[in-house]
Amino acid sequence: MSENLKNNHKPQKKWTEIQGEDSWTMFKVVAEFVEGFERMNKIGPCISVFGSARTKPNHPYYKKAVEVAYRLSQEGYGIITGGGPGIMEAGSKGAHTEGGTSVGLNIELPFEQGSNPYIDYDKNLNFNYFFIRKVMFVKYAQAFVVFPGGFGTLDELFEVLTLVQTKKIDNVPIILVGSEFWGGMKSWIKNVMLEENQNISEKDLDLIPIIDDVEDVVKIINEHYKHSSLRPNYTMR
Repeated sequence: MSENLKNNHKPQKKWTEIQGEDSWTMFKVVAEFVEGFERMNKIGPCISVFGSARTKPNHPYYKKAVEVAYRLSQEGYGIITGGGPGIMEAGSKGAHTEGGTSVGLNIELPFEQGSNPYIDYDKNLNFNYFFIRKVMFVKYAQAFVVFPGGFGTLDELFEVLTLVQTKKIDNVPIILVGSEFWGGMKSWIKNVMLEENQNISEKDLDLIPIIDDVEDVVKIINEHYKHSSLRPNYTMR
């Protein structure tokens, strides 16, 4: 290293004063995990439904999300959503209409606030931290059904894909609903991530089937559990 570079070295930057904030945050994090685990452990096998909070009730994807949740409730699964409007409301509504279990994992956001009216009153959980909420989504889900959405939906989808790919959770079904919406993304993953850059394996493409028919969603999940057990799948490894 040249003498000039050594002489130009600047001192390490420092944090502004934290005043014990991190210590108190840890107490709040542990308390939120404990409450979430205690309440979710009593609910039983569920399917997590992801999708946009901005999807309106007259939209075809909203109506399809109601149908998917309704049919999965008929098959004996509870439905977990983020508890808000849009696709989350549609999933909760489908479960509620069938008389199934409807779980809402709520978090306050700038543009989408409040829980939808279709969540079971004793299964309406509120979170301060996104990462704890994500653990609850994943640990208690036997499958993930992903409808079109924005950054939050993509964040949830790719986190689950990463956990499955790295074997941190069981290889559970991850189903993308809506070929018109998801087809371009999967083509990009195949053409750019796989073929041009070899950043994933070819078998990773099998993790994200794209489905349009409600009964095909139900069939994939039921077929998977002919040979797999129902159990909380987040290993915390």
